[in-house]
Amino acid sequence: MSELKGACIFGQSGGPTSVINASAYGVISTALKDPNITAVYGAEHGIKGVLADRLFDMGKEDPAELELLKYTPSSALGSCRYKMADPDVDDTDYKRILEIFKKYDVRYFFYNGGNDSMDTCNKISKYMQKVGYECRVMGVPKTIDNDLFGTDHCPGFASAAKYIATSCMEVYQDARVYDTGMVCIIEIMGRHAGWLAGAAALATAYGAGPDLVYLPEVDFDMDKFLADVERIYKEKGNCMVAVSEGIHYADGSFVSEAKTSATDGFGHAQLGGLAAMLAQVVKEKTGAKVRGIELSLLQRCGAHLASETDIEEAVMSGRAAVENAVAGITDRMVGFERSYENGQYVCKTKLLPLTDVANTEKKVPIEWINAAHNNVEKPFIDYVLPLIQGEPKLPKEDSLPRFARLKKVLVK
Repeated sequence: MSELKGACIFGQSGGPTSVINASAYGVISTALKDPNITAVYGAEHGIKGVLADRLFDMGKEDPAELELLKYTPSSALGSCRYKMADPDVDDTDYKRILEIFKKYDVRYFFYNGGNDSMDTCNKISKYMQKVGYECRVMGVPKTIDNDLFGTDHCPGFASAAKYIATSCMEVYQDARVYDTGMVCIIEIMGRHAGWLAGAAALATAYGAGPDLVYLPEVDFDMDKFLADVERIYKEKGNCMVAVSEGIHYADGSFVSEAKTSATDGFGHAQLGGLAAMLAQVVKEKTGAKVRGIELSLLQRCGAHLASETDIEEAVMSGRAAVENAVAGITDRMVGFERSYENGQYVCKTKLLPLTDVANTEKKVPIEWINAAHNNVEKPFIDYVLPLIQGEPKLPKEDSLPRFARLKKVLVK
């Protein structure tokens, strides 16, 4: 492709992570230095900001504040959950996006998100090609769920996994202080993929974690669950359980009995309350003292327990998106490829077609789940362990986190 000069828009979408802003830094800092990119705009609340013509001029931000994005959790520019229609059915949004792109001479579009965000990215890319407007579109991966197709892992997963494993190790200590036993049930995010719940097994591998781990890749059996808990409680006097929020019965219904009327904007059920429900069932069955703990938002915004590896790879994915787009590549998502050199973990970027990634979920391999369907096998531990390595030097102010303070100057 020929050299292309023009502005770029970067947007964030879907659930936040502790390193999504590190990807933002990778995109923004690289784009600001590139002579082919004439202006760098940040969309307020993702694609909704593009539609509403609310764009921030990232060139007016203090470079030192931009660098702090590497250590700032959540989505600094604002996120959204917005399902775009099929353009063949309703092209209203697409015409508006094209109008905004032309207004600001936008020739590069970078969208940072998970499965649904890559669907949005894919639709915009295909529409721009269809109408003949030259704009290079690149997806930047993000999801703590680690369920994006084609990539070894996703930015955000490792830090959430590290938070979950650390929290389980801490709860393990607390749950064993009294002379009377306790059953502790920890609910972990993950609607259809159990990568996060599986990460709790890291704590067990290092001597202080759950006895049982339940993932949504396999059907849940309440009678077997209660038998497992009762057996371990009788043997040890205590029992810790990690459960994915998305565990389901053989008929597909969620154990949490979520009401499908409560959805997240993409039609996905809003799950929650599973730990409390299971705790009540276990208490009635065993008579034991039972505590249900829902990690909730803490597992995705716990930047104080971030993996340095995760931060560095998140920045790398953003940088790669810009460099490849400027080099003439479009209609791709940046993915990760794992290798080992002299026994050391190495991560490199690769490019995946947006069509392949959009709305396709990557689940935990069945062979990584034990035969009893109540824990994970060693290959799972070996997969996750290199990703959680490293302690970032987190900026502090009076011993409290110093997060980025962006001016967010709207483009006029």
